[in-house]
Amino acid sequence: MTMKKIFLYTAIILPILLDACKTEDYVWENYTYTAVPLVAVNTSKSALPTVATANTSFFDLGAANMASQEFEYALRWEGFGRTEVTSIDVYLGFYKAPATGNPPYPIAISQPGGLYPTATQFPLPSRVGSADKLYETVTQFPKTFTVTAGQMATFTGTDLSKVAQNDYFLFKFILNLKDGRRIVGFQENVCDEARGEVGDCRVGVRFRRK
Repeated sequence: MTMKKIFLYTAIILPILLDACKTEDYVWENYTYTAVPLVAVNTSKSALPTVATANTSFFDLGAANMASQEFEYALRWEGFGRTEVTSIDVYLGFYKAPATGNPPYPIAISQPGGLYPTATQFPLPSRVGSADKLYETVTQFPKTFTVTAGQMATFTGTDLSKVAQNDYFLFKFILNLKDGRRIVGFQENVCDEARGEVGDCRVGVRFRRK
């Protein structure tokens, strides 16, 4: 028997033997494909310098016109040719910054490469919680959101006079797919802008002083 035939028989029989030895079925083996939300921040609207890959804008906490400062981003989705989105539920919440562990400012960019921030700008994972309210259900894409600090404060019931350094407004997304599935959460390996991951499950604007 030639080596070529031995290799061919091994290639056919080995997977059969391995499958026959299998004793456990795992949930992750029954995977399906999903779409992901994508955002693009209008960095020119940011009151303080930012970078597009950080998915972050800023309000100037010390400015007299802070309430009228704008945050703008465009929302779309990507299904990678596997699935389609019928709508995205957009949620908005206000969050107090933790005492420690906030991302550095100015935003530090990883080297080598010089493209992505060195740290996530908002906590992951970004599942919709009790602090988030349904802001809008979007059915036409891309959709551009342009909102002021005052408008977001009114919507979330936030007193702007009590906002502190590094507090932030955060938009989160739930996808409704054409096949009926509702995608309510994405993990770090989908939405981590510090690693240039494939999706953007949240986008926000942070309060900072110059």
